[in-house]
Amino acid sequence: MRGTRAHRPRMVLGCLFLVAMLLVAGVKLVHVQVFQAQALSAKAERQRATPLDIPAQRGSIVDRSGRPLAFSVDSRVLYVVPRLVRANWQKARDRRPDRTPDFETHTAQIADTIARAVGEGADRDRMLAKLRGDAQREELAENVGPATAWEITSTYPGIGSEYRAVRVYPNGSLAANVIGATTWRKDQKPGGTRGISGLESSRDQVLSGRAGRRIVDTEQGRDDVVIPGTERDLEPATPGANLELTLDIDAQFVAQQLVTEHSRRLGARDAGVIVLDARTAEVLALATDRTFDPTKAARLSDEQRANTAVSAPFEPGGAAALITAAGAVEDGVVGRDETLTIPDRLRVDDVDVRDHWPHGAQEFTLAGVLGRSSDVGTVQVARRVGEDRFANLVRRFGIGERTELGLPGESAGELPPPEHWSASTFARLPVGRDVAVTLPQLAGMYQAIANDGMRVPPRLVRAETLPHSPRVELPRPAGVRVVSPQTAATVRGLLRAVVQDAPGQKGTSPAAALPGYQVAGKSGSARQPDGQRVWNCFAGMFPAESPRFVVAAMIDAPETDAAARLFRELSDYLAQRYHVPMAREPAPVQHLVGPR
Repeated sequence: MRGTRAHRPRMVLGCLFLVAMLLVAGVKLVHVQVFQAQALSAKAERQRATPLDIPAQRGSIVDRSGRPLAFSVDSRVLYVVPRLVRANWQKARDRRPDRTPDFETHTAQIADTIARAVGEGADRDRMLAKLRGDAQREELAENVGPATAWEITSTYPGIGSEYRAVRVYPNGSLAANVIGATTWRKDQKPGGTRGISGLESSRDQVLSGRAGRRIVDTEQGRDDVVIPGTERDLEPATPGANLELTLDIDAQFVAQQLVTEHSRRLGARDAGVIVLDARTAEVLALATDRTFDPTKAARLSDEQRANTAVSAPFEPGGAAALITAAGAVEDGVVGRDETLTIPDRLRVDDVDVRDHWPHGAQEFTLAGVLGRSSDVGTVQVARRVGEDRFANLVRRFGIGERTELGLPGESAGELPPPEHWSASTFARLPVGRDVAVTLPQLAGMYQAIANDGMRVPPRLVRAETLPHSPRVELPRPAGVRVVSPQTAATVRGLLRAVVQDAPGQKGTSPAAALPGYQVAGKSGSARQPDGQRVWNCFAGMFPAESPRFVVAAMIDAPETDAAARLFRELSDYLAQRYHVPMAREPAPVQHLVGPR
């Protein structure tokens, strides 16, 4: 009993304390519901929680050796909600009027701080006008570093920062029409970096990754007006994959430099060159004489950003004679040492086929038909091959179908459907008329011969690396058997005649010869539809005995050996860069024309 009496005062005090706490809570609840209800309701009306997407980090692009071609760096855009800036200033003024400057001085301090942080290009007066304006949201500065943005937003409530990625192209315009360009799209959901040309566009989904989610407080009725400091992440973004290309950026540099120099010297309207690995068909370089600054690409038209090497097909002229020669050797319709009597002109239906130089009826070997680029001889041999067999070879060489390099705007070229061929069509197709190819298609034809008769579709992207995952090499394209290895070897030998420079047995393109190496290739020229300009091309391989590289060049210029010289200069660089051993002996001189 004494113990119970002793604890009773404590129990009474405890009960009194609980009653007091309940009374305080009740008074607070009444105060909130009665006296603050209107103010709290108004505040709730002005803001609400809004889910927003978090842009993912875009994947980088590197060349075959891992050297960077394109990557993204984090940046911030500083923005202001002017109403909040004024409200925050007013609160500070009410609390410490003696230590809070007037509103004009306060906003001038903010503008000065941001202008110093942004540096060159900052428009202080424009920022000041936005800070003192009455818009719901205004952007103040772009490309602000994350640390700088954090310091500014921490110092000045009412100033917010928004994620923005800046795409960096360390090589400038080099390979821009292959790599492509991006722009930041605020008008899409989620906003983020989007590819607008090249591989940046065609591989956009792989590079972009997956957006995350966050919750922010926004102005009521304006989901784009985020109240600074209210961001809460829900689900992190997944970065995009990195792409490893087949390009060798050093070879690309030389290729782009050479093609630009030749184009300017000749006043060409279009020029391009491509380098393939002879076995794998990986693209080591793909350059045109027109490129652009990828950081300013959004201001350019689609035409200015286009890659004419894949989008603008041209008639290959005599370079297409490769198809006829391969068919003749494969089917044995012309012996290698057989001579053909060939006049300098031939009438086929309504087509007058002529050689580019006058000559009477002469004895030509098959090497001579190729080496002297005889259109009449090519058509005669093609008739022995036959229209059906020729049509099959054209398809197997990849003419009339896209290479699927993955570049936007790639053309399939032009090829009349075989069912619509006439006698006159078959008189023009073997000599590269009424058919048009892109540079990758032309190179692909010669890659088939360089690779022992197996055509492998060219490719630009070699591997992908996903976040926190090992490098994954992409499947190699399946090859297409065009001719037998024996036929390919024979045709390579025949094509060496094109570049030989022997008395009385000179080929049409000794300008393509590379001292110390055996070269196999073929030139071609065709007048353009305007009747004024000429497409000149050369496609070939070296070393001819065991090819390592296939190079195809096209220049829209009247000089018939312009493309051949471009081929030689680029091949000379490739031989040095890749330490290609010289030939043990020069190529044997082949008999082309005249009695043996």
